[in-house]
Amino acid sequence: MIGAQTALETRMLLRNGEQLLLTVVIPTLLLVLFSAVDIVDTGAGEAVDFLAPGILALAVMSTAFTGQAIATGFERRYGVLKRLGASPLPRWALMTAKTGSVLVTEILQVVLLTVIAFALGWSPHGDPLSVLLLLALGTAAFSGLGLLMAGTLRAEATLAAANLVFLLLLVGGGVIVPLDRFPAAARSVLELLPISALSDGLRDVLQHGAGVPWGDLGVLAAWAVLGLGAAARWFRWD
Repeated sequence: MIGAQTALETRMLLRNGEQLLLTVVIPTLLLVLFSAVDIVDTGAGEAVDFLAPGILALAVMSTAFTGQAIATGFERRYGVLKRLGASPLPRWALMTAKTGSVLVTEILQVVLLTVIAFALGWSPHGDPLSVLLLLALGTAAFSGLGLLMAGTLRAEATLAAANLVFLLLLVGGGVIVPLDRFPAAARSVLELLPISALSDGLRDVLQHGAGVPWGDLGVLAAWAVLGLGAAARWFRWD
């Protein structure tokens, strides 16, 4: 049942035009545009080496947070979640299926963006296991926050808030603009955001070949515990 529901959730997500815009089109355009055109000073080296890790982080956020929050919020509004919750599929299995759908979509995103980045001249370094750990904790953190938003706000409010947060974190999360371009006071706050921890951690590993970024992993783990715990406590099914 979980496998069938995961496949259904994935098909529904990939058929949704708005979801494809968030998960595929926007990250791809940003990667190609900012790698090809010298708009933002990304420091020494090729622009794609700085941008690719940040765009991978953006892809995780777009799927696990923005896309999942909007889709789940409207399913809750139209009573889909309530009806599924009364079906033979347990509620925990439904959430597992949604998580599986997010993971499948992220794998497709990472493969696509990696191929494009390589075509643009990307030269990644570092330990793949550290990358996987960062992506897994980032997914958990953003998924918890997305489910918390979808389970507590009205669908229209979730739509507006999720897109607004996406835009704000795109600008201020170190995805395209380096955090050292911000004032010191603002930077100390921005570094605690999950998107900043994920993009900086991926950049440390993939661009600079650093070891396990324990500080960034700690930030992501804290957000994952807070987000998933709050979602489990306050998520409303109707």
